[in-house]
Amino acid sequence: MTSAFIYAAGRALRLGAAFAERPKILIQFGGKTLLEWHVQRLSETGVRRLVVVTGYKHELVGAAMVALRQRYGVEIQEIVNPDFTEGSVLSFAVSLPEVLKAEPPVLLLDGDVLYPGEMLRRLVQSKHPSALLLDRNYSTDDDDPVLVPVRQGRPIDFMKKWKGTSDFVGESVGFFKVSAAELPLLVGETQKRTTGQLRRESYDDVLRALVLAGRFGHEDITGIPWTEIDFPEDVQFAEKEVLPAIQSGRWSIGERENP
Repeated sequence: MTSAFIYAAGRALRLGAAFAERPKILIQFGGKTLLEWHVQRLSETGVRRLVVVTGYKHELVGAAMVALRQRYGVEIQEIVNPDFTEGSVLSFAVSLPEVLKAEPPVLLLDGDVLYPGEMLRRLVQSKHPSALLLDRNYSTDDDDPVLVPVRQGRPIDFMKKWKGTSDFVGESVGFFKVSAAELPLLVGETQKRTTGQLRRESYDDVLRALVLAGRFGHEDITGIPWTEIDFPEDVQFAEKEVLPAIQSGRWSIGERENP
């Protein structure tokens, strides 16, 4: 049984005062928190075990899990990262024991994304043992996305402000499927960042190491409506554009339209 890990420990500092008192994963869209949207999507794709790594105001997230376990029939476990004010790589680190106990492949998901079921289905059912999602429609005008250049069908890097030669470039969605074969490298790259100044690094640095080692395939989700919630404008975009597209049903699981 595939397990999913959602990383939702940090504070929503870039969202401003209106969202300062709650974790991002508890922001509501269409009457459901981002956490509930995740649980619903995982249930739809047959994922029955979820581990949520929390930190800031973790007790609020833990309380929200109670009703969702029964509502969606998903086993939900919370792991608290007490060092959430340091680098997000420490959220990876505290989840490693459960990652290693899980039946691979495992799903690693950013917590602050609103998306339809079809997007997650493409990751779960990817032909690649390990895969990431990317979107070729991106802008660097008002954001600094993690870029994924692809050459000869394989991601060759994973970083912000990437420059170089590739067949095309996409923005990382922040969703990954990791096979058993890649777990030793994931563990090693994470553990070496748990001491000294490396504790301030992002888990993106761990994922970049796997990409540079040629461990990931990719799935192109260009055209599927989604957004990461980082800024107040993202909340507005989610409410006005992404949520109506999701509620239309076009991108529900089973709709295999190509973008």
